[in-house]
Amino acid sequence: MPEISFKIVEAVVFRRSSPPEFLVLHRSDHDQIYPGLWQIVSGGIEQGEKAYEAALREIEEEIGMKPRRIFNTPLTNTFYFYTNDSVNVSPVFAAEIEPDAEVRLSAEHKGFRWLKKEDAISLLVWPGQKRAIETVCDFILDENPARGFMELPF
Repeated sequence: MPEISFKIVEAVVFRRSSPPEFLVLHRSDHDQIYPGLWQIVSGGIEQGEKAYEAALREIEEEIGMKPRRIFNTPLTNTFYFYTNDSVNVSPVFAAEIEPDAEVRLSAEHKGFRWLKKEDAISLLVWPGQKRAIETVCDFILDENPARGFMELPF
Protein backbone atom coordinates (compact mmCIF):
# COMPACT_ATOMS: atom_id res chain seq x y z
CA MET A 1 0.00 0.00 0.00
CA PRO A 2 1.41 3.44 -0.92
CA GLU A 3 2.60 5.77 1.81
CA ILE A 4 1.63 9.43 1.96
CA SER A 5 4.78 11.55 1.95
CA PHE A 6 5.37 15.19 2.86
CA LYS A 7 9.04 15.40 1.85
CA ILE A 8 9.08 17.67 -1.21
CA VAL A 9 8.63 21.42 -1.76
CA GLU A 10 8.24 23.44 -4.94
CA ALA A 11 8.91 27.13 -5.52
CA VAL A 12 7.87 29.40 -8.34
CA VAL A 13 10.67 31.93 -8.75
CA PHE A 14 9.60 35.17 -10.39
CA ARG A 15 10.84 38.67 -11.02
CA ARG A 16 8.72 41.74 -11.44
CA SER A 17 9.19 43.10 -14.90
CA SER A 18 6.68 44.13 -17.51
CA PRO A 19 5.26 41.54 -17.86
CA PRO A 20 6.44 39.46 -14.85
CA GLU A 21 8.85 36.66 -15.70
CA PHE A 22 9.09 33.15 -14.28
CA LEU A 23 12.22 31.06 -13.94
CA VAL A 24 12.15 27.57 -15.44
CA LEU A 25 15.08 25.19 -15.02
CA HIS A 26 16.34 22.55 -17.46
CA ARG A 27 17.43 19.41 -15.64
CA SER A 28 20.81 17.92 -16.43
CA ASP A 29 20.90 15.03 -18.89
CA HIS A 30 22.86 13.06 -16.28
CA ASP A 31 20.21 13.47 -13.60
CA GLN A 32 18.73 10.17 -12.42
CA ILE A 33 15.21 11.57 -12.05
CA TYR A 34 13.63 13.23 -15.10
CA PRO A 35 16.75 14.03 -17.17
CA GLY A 36 16.24 16.93 -19.58
CA LEU A 37 12.91 17.99 -18.03
CA TRP A 38 11.95 21.66 -17.64
CA GLN A 39 10.69 22.44 -14.14
CA ILE A 40 10.36 24.98 -11.36
CA VAL A 41 12.60 24.85 -8.28
CA SER A 42 11.85 21.69 -6.30
CA GLY A 43 13.54 19.49 -3.78
CA GLY A 44 13.42 17.53 -0.58
CA ILE A 45 12.66 18.63 2.96
CA GLU A 46 15.52 17.67 5.29
CA GLN A 47 15.06 16.21 8.78
CA GLY A 48 13.93 18.91 11.23
CA GLU A 49 13.38 21.47 8.47
CA LYS A 50 10.15 23.40 7.96
CA ALA A 51 8.73 23.36 4.43
CA TYR A 52 9.38 27.07 3.82
CA GLU A 53 12.96 26.64 5.09
CA ALA A 54 13.43 23.83 2.57
CA ALA A 55 12.09 26.08 -0.20
CA LEU A 56 14.56 28.83 0.72
CA ARG A 57 17.44 26.34 0.86
CA GLU A 58 16.50 24.73 -2.46
CA ILE A 59 16.33 28.15 -4.14
CA GLU A 60 19.80 28.98 -2.87
CA GLU A 61 21.21 25.55 -3.81
CA GLU A 62 19.65 25.36 -7.27
CA ILE A 63 20.01 28.95 -8.49
CA GLY A 64 22.51 30.53 -6.08
CA MET A 65 20.41 33.33 -4.68
CA LYS A 66 18.15 34.38 -1.84
CA PRO A 67 14.74 35.80 -2.68
CA ARG A 68 13.78 39.30 -1.57
CA ARG A 69 10.36 37.97 -0.55
CA ILE A 70 8.79 34.55 -0.18
CA PHE A 71 5.12 33.66 -0.06
CA ASN A 72 3.12 30.64 0.92
CA THR A 73 0.49 29.85 -1.71
CA PRO A 74 -2.89 28.13 -1.31
CA LEU A 75 -1.69 25.33 -3.59
CA THR A 76 -0.28 21.95 -2.70
CA ASN A 77 0.61 19.56 -5.51
CA THR A 78 -0.10 15.87 -5.16
CA PHE A 79 1.54 13.20 -7.28
CA TYR A 80 2.42 9.51 -7.18
CA PHE A 81 6.10 8.49 -7.22
CA TYR A 82 6.55 4.86 -8.28
CA THR A 83 10.15 4.36 -7.11
CA ASN A 84 9.11 4.32 -3.46
CA ASP A 85 5.37 3.71 -3.94
CA SER A 86 4.38 7.02 -2.33
CA VAL A 87 1.76 9.68 -2.85
CA ASN A 88 3.58 12.98 -2.38
CA VAL A 89 2.01 16.16 -1.10
CA SER A 90 4.15 19.15 -2.00
CA PRO A 91 3.52 22.69 -0.71
CA VAL A 92 4.11 25.39 -3.32
CA PHE A 93 5.85 28.67 -2.51
CA ALA A 94 6.44 31.83 -4.53
CA ALA A 95 9.81 33.57 -4.39
CA GLU A 96 10.36 37.09 -5.69
CA ILE A 97 13.88 37.72 -6.98
CA GLU A 98 15.54 41.06 -7.66
CA PRO A 99 15.10 41.91 -11.37
CA ASP A 100 18.85 42.01 -11.99
CA ALA A 101 19.81 38.99 -9.86
CA GLU A 102 22.23 36.57 -11.50
CA VAL A 103 21.24 32.89 -11.69
CA ARG A 104 24.06 30.48 -10.76
CA LEU A 105 22.92 26.95 -11.53
CA SER A 106 23.89 23.87 -9.55
CA ALA A 107 25.01 20.72 -11.38
CA GLU A 108 21.41 19.49 -11.15
CA HIS A 109 20.45 21.77 -14.05
CA LYS A 110 22.03 22.54 -17.41
CA GLY A 111 20.11 25.67 -18.29
CA PHE A 112 17.38 28.13 -17.40
CA ARG A 113 15.02 30.62 -18.98
CA TRP A 114 13.15 33.66 -17.71
CA LEU A 115 9.76 33.50 -19.45
CA LYS A 116 6.43 35.27 -19.39
CA LYS A 117 3.56 33.29 -17.91
CA GLU A 118 2.21 31.63 -21.06
CA ASP A 119 5.65 30.59 -22.30
CA ALA A 120 6.69 29.19 -18.92
CA ILE A 121 3.48 27.19 -18.62
CA SER A 122 3.89 25.77 -22.14
CA LEU A 123 7.45 24.58 -21.39
CA LEU A 124 6.56 22.80 -18.13
CA VAL A 125 5.38 19.19 -18.22
CA TRP A 126 3.67 18.60 -14.87
CA PRO A 127 0.11 19.94 -14.45
CA GLY A 128 0.80 20.93 -10.84
CA GLN A 129 3.74 23.12 -11.85
CA LYS A 130 1.63 24.77 -14.55
CA ARG A 131 -1.07 25.44 -11.91
CA ALA A 132 1.63 26.80 -9.59
CA ILE A 133 2.45 29.61 -12.00
CA GLU A 134 -1.26 30.40 -12.45
CA THR A 135 -1.67 30.45 -8.67
CA VAL A 136 1.24 32.86 -8.21
CA CYS A 137 -0.32 35.17 -10.79
CA ASP A 138 -3.77 34.98 -9.17
CA PHE A 139 -2.71 35.35 -5.53
CA ILE A 140 0.62 37.19 -5.51
CA LEU A 141 1.04 39.25 -8.68
CA ASP A 142 -2.61 40.28 -9.18
CA GLU A 143 -2.78 42.00 -5.76
CA ASN A 144 -5.28 39.50 -4.33
CA PRO A 145 -6.40 40.60 -0.82
CA ALA A 146 -5.15 37.24 0.52
CA ARG A 147 -1.57 38.11 -0.49
CA GLY A 148 -0.99 40.03 2.74
CA PHE A 149 -1.55 36.83 4.70
CA MET A 150 0.81 34.75 2.58
CA GLU A 151 4.11 36.64 2.80
CA LEU A 152 6.48 34.85 5.15
CA PRO A 153 8.97 36.64 7.40
CA PHE A 154 12.50 35.31 7.04
